[in-house]
Amino acid sequence: MEQRVIIITLGVADLDRSRKFYEALGWTRGFKKAEGVVFFKTGSMIVSLWSRTELAKDSSVPVSGPGFAGVTLAYNTRTKDDVAVVLAEAERAGAKILKTAQPAFWGGHYGFFADPDWLVWEVAWNPGFMLTADGSLHLPD
Repeated sequence: MEQRVIIITLGVADLDRSRKFYEALGWTRGFKKAEGVVFFKTGSMIVSLWSRTELAKDSSVPVSGPGFAGVTLAYNTRTKDDVAVVLAEAERAGAKILKTAQPAFWGGHYGFFADPDWLVWEVAWNPGFMLTADGSLHLPD
């Protein structure tokens, strides 16, 4: 298996509500002809939104689970100050702020928000991670 992730699909309770939330963050929808699913190009990856019920059914797992699945999504910023800016944008779009922008134990700056389905996003600036012009992350050796 080659080392890459192309699409992250978020199982959501209300597709229209979630689409509006991510559009309020400034994300632009792609492949608008697709029905019942929403796609957003995010640098070199795609984030898709799909019915949580349909995603569970398609994946052969129960739709209701124990809650937090031990997964967060991360958005890296270009500057330390951008962490607070992005968290404020998310809050205006309808997110619940879980942790305000603050110094991180690993030397950067970070905070957390939950989207309307309580999918948890980390917003982080890491002085050791460089973002390319297209928003891709370059990991140091």
